[in-house]
Amino acid sequence: MKVMVVGGGGREHAIIKELKKSPEIDKLYALPGNGGIARDAECVNIGAKDIEGIVNFARENGIEYAVVAPDDPLVLGCVDALNAIGVECFGPSKAAAVIEGSKVFSKNLMKKYNIPTAAYETFEDMDEAIAYLRTVPAPVVIKADGLALGKGVIIAQTTDEAVDAVVSMMADKVFGESGSRVVVEEFLEGPEVSVLAFTDGNVLVPMVSSMDHKRAGDNDTGLNTGGMGAIAPNPYYTDAIASECMKTIFMPTVEAMKAENRTFKGCLYFGLMLTKNGPKVIEYNCRFGDPETQAVLPLLESDLFTVMRAVSSGKLAECEVKFADKHSCTLVLASNGYPGKYETGFEITGDDKADACVYIAGAKLENGKLLTGGGRVLAVSAVGDTLKDAVDKAYLEGEKVHFENKYFRHDIGARALKAAK
Repeated sequence: MKVMVVGGGGREHAIIKELKKSPEIDKLYALPGNGGIARDAECVNIGAKDIEGIVNFARENGIEYAVVAPDDPLVLGCVDALNAIGVECFGPSKAAAVIEGSKVFSKNLMKKYNIPTAAYETFEDMDEAIAYLRTVPAPVVIKADGLALGKGVIIAQTTDEAVDAVVSMMADKVFGESGSRVVVEEFLEGPEVSVLAFTDGNVLVPMVSSMDHKRAGDNDTGLNTGGMGAIAPNPYYTDAIASECMKTIFMPTVEAMKAENRTFKGCLYFGLMLTKNGPKVIEYNCRFGDPETQAVLPLLESDLFTVMRAVSSGKLAECEVKFADKHSCTLVLASNGYPGKYETGFEITGDDKADACVYIAGAKLENGKLLTGGGRVLAVSAVGDTLKDAVDKAYLEGEKVHFENKYFRHDIGARALKAAK
């Protein structure tokens, strides 16, 4: 089969490396892909948000299956457009992708269907939001309604910080139109867990749980990023908690979306907080998380393409989804300065020497050389029998990869190792 993957980051590289293993796939394309992905698939210079270009390419090249990986094209209706020309897709429809596309929608959905989440209010008027902030205790969480590259959430420690956050989103438009509406949410405390799940709209199969590391600096200091690393499985996520989440969060969400005529098919991401009052939803994503995907997929033993086709055809109940009883650690190697200003264009070497999965995120191929081209350059994912084995190996193999201005956190997995003890 001819298959294309829409997207061009580390998550897409992880998906492509898994799809490459499938005997059913004859030809694999990436739109737009990147310099590293070019080694595993044919890259086509069509942007992930260019829906018309994507559809035309699929039609002209006889694409039989598409994986739409990033949030933007999903929210823009890429799956609907491809389905309309007869291309089967892995990913939710535009109507279902709103679960990530609008925080206001997802919070209202949880309230309507009694899915546990933080108490909240939503605002379209900045003065009303500020007046409300003066009445609630800090810390408080401010969220832009729309997509913001994973950065539209600010945890304000004081009321003044909360007011500044609302002004920056609603007046200064730091996240563009995504900040036209905001959600003001109570601050929850407890360990965070990411759970990616395959669902065909009726059946839901969770993948191995994971723990993301969002802050740029060691010991969870510095600015929020797209993610500096991840481990899987998450030691805080016990079998008992998993069972409770299935009953109170996962299946109720699938059923709620169906009841709203927004049946969700694809990868549904649950960002959870394990509070003293039980697990609660912090956020939904309508796709594979990044960098959680890079930690979870190396543990998948089933054929990813088979699972994806079972999801899109509504036959997930008939498909075995199996993960190895091992641990993984993903270490992100970034450009120094990220998520602020950083330089690019430095040659990457040693990535082919690492005895681990190397997923390229921000890099370009020029004259046969792989050069840094983004904030998060690549991820090194290692698997081990224990979490410590996986963490040690990820750092060991990460040292083999070189580029100028290389930056990484030194404590990926440290909190999980402490919890595991």
